[in-house]
Amino acid sequence: MADNIGVYEGLFILDANRFARDHDKVSKEVEALIQEAGGVIEVSRLWEERRLAYPINGQRKGAYWLIYFRSPTEKITELTRACQINDTILRQLFVRLPHQLVDPILAHAKGETPVEAPVEEEGEAVVAGA
Repeated sequence: MADNIGVYEGLFILDANRFARDHDKVSKEVEALIQEAGGVIEVSRLWEERRLAYPINGQRKGAYWLIYFRSPTEKITELTRACQINDTILRQLFVRLPHQLVDPILAHAKGETPVEAPVEEEGEAVVAGA
């Protein structure tokens, strides 16, 4: 059963007007949707507020909220549907993190360690026909 639990990055574009009025309530509302679908929040934070490339539901600005969470894979469809019918969430995207990157990404998101690029080993280049 534990094999079907994944770590996901959820990016939500929230209604900027509602977010500006009560950002705590709006962020807790999004977190509650994840928890109701069986998810466990690892990191939750504002990414940025910005003008949208095109209007969504008449909104020209959005608050981008980033959440890393653990969830059973089969619950993501249910969570997507709950987000689609929520008036505060304009758009959402869920990406399952590769298991090799989970620890470094979560550590970076929590501010514990910087993410470093993998170091390539130096060696001789082999050229065919040389």
